[in-house]
Amino acid sequence: MATAATEVYDGQDVESGHSLPPGFRRDTLELSTEQAPSCPVCKSLKRTHFASGHDYELQTCSNEWHFWRCAACNAVWLDPRPTTTALDVIYPRTYYAYNRNKTPWMVRKGKDVLDRIKFNNFLRRTGFPSSFLDIGCGDGRYLDLFEGWGLSKDRIYGLDFSEKQVRRLRQRGYQVYQGRVEDCAEIATGSIDLATMFHVIEHVADPVGVMNRIVEWLSPGGSLVVETPNLDSWDARLFKQRWWGGYHIPRHWTLFDANSLRRLFEQCGLSVQHCAYQTGHGSWMNSFHHLAKYNSRIPSSRLADWFELPKGLPMLITFTGFDIIRRTMGARTSTLLMLGQKS
Repeated sequence: MATAATEVYDGQDVESGHSLPPGFRRDTLELSTEQAPSCPVCKSLKRTHFASGHDYELQTCSNEWHFWRCAACNAVWLDPRPTTTALDVIYPRTYYAYNRNKTPWMVRKGKDVLDRIKFNNFLRRTGFPSSFLDIGCGDGRYLDLFEGWGLSKDRIYGLDFSEKQVRRLRQRGYQVYQGRVEDCAEIATGSIDLATMFHVIEHVADPVGVMNRIVEWLSPGGSLVVETPNLDSWDARLFKQRWWGGYHIPRHWTLFDANSLRRLFEQCGLSVQHCAYQTGHGSWMNSFHHLAKYNSRIPSSRLADWFELPKGLPMLITFTGFDIIRRTMGARTSTLLMLGQKS
């Protein structure tokens, strides 16, 4: 078992090498890492320690990970972070994004309703596009949404890592490609009227490079909608030190509030047209789950089960309703949505 040690980062003492939290598998291995000393948004080296934690959701590794806040732009990032050789470990085949069909039907139906409301809200600002791209398209539910609204499949594009999903969606007639934004050469410059990127930007190593590439694909006046965890929310502040579900350790590498995300948009040539807040039941559920299961005083797996599906369905409904009421009253919930337009 590892013993606690103290390392000094930028003059700050940060404890590392702790014993694993209660409830962690003892055979979990430590992953190889790479340094990321500068802010991924503005490249500043001035930073302060923000939070630390383990992979509380999937227990893919024994590492304790550290987040840092940029003193210049307030973005928060992971340093060190997993190497590219570790991606198959931290994104196992059981990862939820690859297994959405296993989600209870009631949850899927509720999400469909919320998604339609979300799209209708920003389409009122952008107008209906003549071409659509979803980055991280997964099972293609947003592609299906636009096909159902009458957009031709040869004008509906997707990008995803999953070879299985890409092959399935291409067989259905969509223009879908496998790989990273930075490596995609199949999408023509200036060809996309509307691009969406929901809960992707926080996973990438170079958010500026990714955004710049997407802006190249946008037509003049085209729009990009990004959705990402919001650091400026009640749950983010309440669980900041270690347990916040929005950290999604170690899969989230860069985190934002509205100001730092706006800076990223403007830095990449997008004018911000709209900022809104979405329901964040997953963040609330995971935060309480991590606290209940892994706290060092009274850890309780039984209590934690009430914040996981299927047993946690009543809590999911409660948190969703709570956030719907709060955002109606103007509160900043744990999911931030921003719409930017290319000039």
